[in-house]
Amino acid sequence: MATRQSSSHPYIPNTVSDVQKDMLQVIGAASIEELYRMVPESLRYRDTLQIGPALNEYELQRHIETLLNRNLHARERLNFLGAGCWQHYVPAVCDEISQRSEFVTAYAGEPYEDHGRFQALFEYQSLLAELVDMDVVNVPTFDWAQAASTALRMAARMNGRREVLLPATTHPDRLLIIRNYLSPQIRCTLVGCDPATGLLDLGDLQSKLSPDTAAVYIENPSYLGHIEVQGEAIGKLTKEAGAVFAVGVDPISLGVLKPPSHYGADLVCGDLQPLGIRMNYGGGHAGFIASRDEEAYVMEYPSRLFGIAPTSVEGEYGFGDVAYERTSFAKREKGKESVGTQTALWGITAGVYLALMGPQGMLEVGQTIVQQAEYAKKRLSEIEGVSMKFSASTFKEFVVDFNSTGKSVAEINKLLLEENIFGGKDLSAEFPEWGQCALYCVTEIHTKQDIDTLAEALKKVLGRAGR
Repeated sequence: MATRQSSSHPYIPNTVSDVQKDMLQVIGAASIEELYRMVPESLRYRDTLQIGPALNEYELQRHIETLLNRNLHARERLNFLGAGCWQHYVPAVCDEISQRSEFVTAYAGEPYEDHGRFQALFEYQSLLAELVDMDVVNVPTFDWAQAASTALRMAARMNGRREVLLPATTHPDRLLIIRNYLSPQIRCTLVGCDPATGLLDLGDLQSKLSPDTAAVYIENPSYLGHIEVQGEAIGKLTKEAGAVFAVGVDPISLGVLKPPSHYGADLVCGDLQPLGIRMNYGGGHAGFIASRDEEAYVMEYPSRLFGIAPTSVEGEYGFGDVAYERTSFAKREKGKESVGTQTALWGITAGVYLALMGPQGMLEVGQTIVQQAEYAKKRLSEIEGVSMKFSASTFKEFVVDFNSTGKSVAEINKLLLEENIFGGKDLSAEFPEWGQCALYCVTEIHTKQDIDTLAEALKKVLGRAGR
């Protein structure tokens, strides 16, 4: 009888060949290669990994630090990039609270003991619910994309329909995740936008609404920064079709803009990153979903909800899960959606930010952003050959048209980098029909001097003196 191989790689699990064979037999796969059949060949690495000799601790530290030092930090340069991860001011208290041992752990905000975490999350939910003017808010999921995807799946489960309508200008990366998350049961259909304003084309929306439309989803402000002033009309058309109206929102805009619930939204989602969370090279993100306190909605949330209840002691209250039995934590493989690790730590951080700012603070930061962004649009439009692509009002982001300058956005951004400035995001690959356009972002961290510096640098790199 052959001896079974018992040794394995010290760092890679399930590398014993006999163990692999047993596992493959159980799941009915002929080979490990079959497990990856859905991964396109273009994404597979077929060569042998060229792994150098093992480094000692000091050598490894030097190597990693050398790589990290190649990064360009947003504090070292003026930064006008946004597009889903924005540079906002982070009050010191947000970092202080989020790094306390009661909350921060090595496992995504899920400690083995609870030292006030449930109450902190309840307070976060209450504060965000007040901001979006809804009744129920979930414990945060990974990011806006997952929150939007889950909200749309909730809608489809509620009405049994199999199509959702989204703007053609939805954040492209977010759209890819939504399509993937909803497939194959739910199809996504894009609705066109007005080429002059960038706002949703109501005629196209009306023509695509059908008895199979589960939900209409918009983003306000949009990926391109537009303030969707047609929210009430979109909501009315959606309700007349018997569909759910879902709105994705940048929460920091709600100090100056109406919350989606005021123009008919049934579900509101978005990203907490603007609320006291640093960019962290593309992280930390946390998605939220909000709804009315109606059983039909509450029971469709796959993620945790925390509530407050009196204890047996007079005047004492406790905090814990609401309707825990609906979650995949309780139902496991029978859950409506599988939701595992959640970004609870960022929920606590956002709660700290909202408590610190209060209604007046959110109003002031929103007004500052709008004023600074409008000044930036005015200054950039004064440069010969530079114009704004769309006429609609914007919040903190806007599309700059460089088609008449004779230079590509890639060239302009490369030259701006030599001036210690991160220019706007190049949109030429995402929206090639627009030619050379870039998405610029201005927030409360930008001063008048910063914007003037950008305008002068653009004049320099474009080789024009201005009008």
